[in-house]
Order: sequence, then C-alpha cells, then structure tokens
Amino acid sequence: MTGPTIEVVGFDDLDARTAYAVWRLRQDVFVVEQACPYPDLDGRDVEPGARHVLQREGDRLVGYARVLDDDSVWRIGRVVLDPSARGRGLSAPLMLAAIGACPGRDVVLDAQSPLSDWYGSLGFVVDGAEFLEDGIPHLPMRRPAVGDGH
Repeated sequence: MTGPTIEVVGFDDLDARTAYAVWRLRQDVFVVEQACPYPDLDGRDVEPGARHVLQREGDRLVGYARVLDDDSVWRIGRVVLDPSARGRGLSAPLMLAAIGACPGRDVVLDAQSPLSDWYGSLGFVVDGAEFLEDGIPHLPMRRPAVGDGH
C-alpha cells in the first residue's frame, strides 16, 4: 500500500461518502472516545471559505482537519486521526496541509493543553489563558502569517 494522501477541498467538493466519513470520524473520536457530547454539525462546514483537509489511506479516511475563514485570521479545528493512524507520524503532514490552506493571515486554533508543545513545534504560540471546553483543558494558540515580519 502506498502512503497516505492528503487533499484540501471545499464543502461542495465533498461527495456524500466522504462527508459521511468525515462526520463519522469526528463523532467516533470527539463524541464517543473523548465522551464530549457537543453539536459537531455547527453550520460552519458549509461556509464558502471553509476547507476540509482529508487524509486517506487508500479509500479510507484516517485524518481530518477543518479550516475556517474567520475574517482577519484562519481557524484550524476538528483536527482528528483515526485511532488506527495514531503514533505513525501522520498528524504533522495533516497539520502542515491545513496550515498550507491558510495564506496571508495568522492562523489560530484551540489546542488540547497536553498537545500545546506539539503545536508549538509547528510554529504556534500560546495566545491566552487556558480554558475548559467540554471538560477538556485547552489553550488558544496563534501562528503568525508567514512573511509578515513576525
């Protein structure tokens, strides 16, 4: 089998099976595994500026991230790997593809606090106080836009 592939698409480019796989992966990890019942289908997936970063092994979705256009910044969220894909170095290429879909502006995200050092290795810095989201400690983080003098 060849290595994972990554593509970045808008909502209208998600076929029904891929959209289902995305929502199933997010539900399996965030709602079931992490026991955080929350409204995953928040209306933002369909926004014109939203980008969906899809990481596949063959036909199987193993990683995902969502990029949102929040006017003055890009926001990366819903970063998730299938349990079978963890520990194999797949998260960095997924995040680098998401960052690559964020031209010309700072990128923000809310990192689960234990992962803040890992996000730091990708150029993000803590940008505020720790907070709880769905009972999990998070840190707001920011990655300055490339080439803006930061």
